[in-house]
Amino acid sequence: MVKLNDDYLNNKAAFEQAGIKVPTYDQAKIKQATADHPRWVHFGGGNLFRAFHAAIANTLIEKGELDSGVVVAETYDDGVVKDIYNAYNNRILRVVTKADGNFDKELIASVGEAHFFSPADQAGWDRMFEIFKNPSLQVVTFSITEKGYNLRTVDGALNDLTKADIANGPEKPKGNMAGLVSLLLARYQNGKTPLALLSTDNFSQNGDRLKDSVLTIAKGWKDNGFVDDAFLAYLQDPKQISFPISMIDRITPNPAEAVSDKLKDSGFEDYQIVHTARHTNIAPFTNTEEVHYLVIQDEFPNGRPKFEDAGVIVTDRDTVNDADQMKVTTCLNPLHTALAIFGSVLGFTAISKELQDKDLVALIKQIGYVEGLPVVTDPKVINPKDFIDQLVNKRLPNPYIPDTPQRIATDTSQKIPVRYGETIKQYVARDGFDPATLEFIPLTIAAWFRYLMAVNDEGQAFEPSPDPMMDDLKKYVGDIKLGEDTDVHAHLKDILTNTSIFGQDLYAVGLGTKVEGYFKQMIAGKGAIVATLEKALKDHAKTVA
Repeated sequence: MVKLNDDYLNNKAAFEQAGIKVPTYDQAKIKQATADHPRWVHFGGGNLFRAFHAAIANTLIEKGELDSGVVVAETYDDGVVKDIYNAYNNRILRVVTKADGNFDKELIASVGEAHFFSPADQAGWDRMFEIFKNPSLQVVTFSITEKGYNLRTVDGALNDLTKADIANGPEKPKGNMAGLVSLLLARYQNGKTPLALLSTDNFSQNGDRLKDSVLTIAKGWKDNGFVDDAFLAYLQDPKQISFPISMIDRITPNPAEAVSDKLKDSGFEDYQIVHTARHTNIAPFTNTEEVHYLVIQDEFPNGRPKFEDAGVIVTDRDTVNDADQMKVTTCLNPLHTALAIFGSVLGFTAISKELQDKDLVALIKQIGYVEGLPVVTDPKVINPKDFIDQLVNKRLPNPYIPDTPQRIATDTSQKIPVRYGETIKQYVARDGFDPATLEFIPLTIAAWFRYLMAVNDEGQAFEPSPDPMMDDLKKYVGDIKLGEDTDVHAHLKDILTNTSIFGQDLYAVGLGTKVEGYFKQMIAGKGAIVATLEKALKDHAKTVA
């Protein structure tokens, strides 16, 4: 048996017996180096960081290309710092799960310090200010989810927390972004040393969103007399403070019970999953998939670790954008959404189970390879076809990545303009392409309308996933009954012409009537969704190489 806190340098054999790879460096020296000259701070100490960023740092330390550890600044849950980082000496067992059931296990000791960044934790608060004042600091990364950047209500007005932070100034901020700007102010007041703020959260133009949030706070403080124009100039000069964009792709769900059980059986004692008081699910281990990408814009005014030597693609802004567009509009997200919609109405509770259904696999192959791939912009740094190959053959079938169609179906109305609207737009814009030739994107849109009825393929009611437009959309289809003669056009025309959902009027591009036809088939009675999918594949599926 072996524990995470055991001496991995002197008891390497015990770890090897449990199938765990261990570092060759001395963690105590890395901790001291972090205290002396911090290089890298990361906001958000959750599962993605533990599986991905910490592993990047681990590789660079092993190669002698990073001379201190990562400082974790957890902003949401003090229990994560206390019960996971402090309790296990900042160590992580990363478990890379594979669809064939094999695991790669590695002990990672690259976290130099971990703090709860909140005025409620004075020691952690003060230490973060010390770190930001240190000119050695080069990069600050973020995985705090898109909500962590949000300063506004749904109608675009500043929310109450942000208003209070702007009114109260930099002394005791409550929100994440105000806390960050306070740290940047301390850095400005102690030498004006440059720094890169690199968002690695999973949404497009993430660095731009981070910059907008930072500047919103800073401008509010300037208007209230807390800071001067020179501080704003410092934040807006990319040679001083940069906000690179990134594309990140690695599925890292909550710790899985199945992984915990296998770790226990292998002789690893720290297999228990922790459920904190704030409802964070985390563990001494983190489970993740084998395929992963991080593409970042190379804009680091104070230098940076040699990220590319740990598999990160470091490139220019346009290439990052192309990689992001490839993933979001063609090679991953549209396929995910199709599985979410069909999986929900067909009663699936796991994405991996859907990948055992030949018709659903055929559907996403048609959307990805046949309809999306011809109009995708190749980012060159990632091959789009290889990306889809990995998704279909390795990633989505992995039973140890416990993702559900219901989770992915959340906020679908907000996702469709990008996940399908962009491909339709490319068919409209490019010579030689006719959007009216598309079959499986309109089939999926029709299935979405069928999903909005909140009745599954067996005719039973189900609860759709949360969506800000759900109440409005259900008005159009909620009165439709399976098997009854229905004027489909009257029900759907107002939605199919809604450019905020699809990016264009679907009738104008030759798809509205096609969507109506597929929807009419899907409301014919019980089992009609499966029957419609089978018929569409039989009549229209093209050979996939």
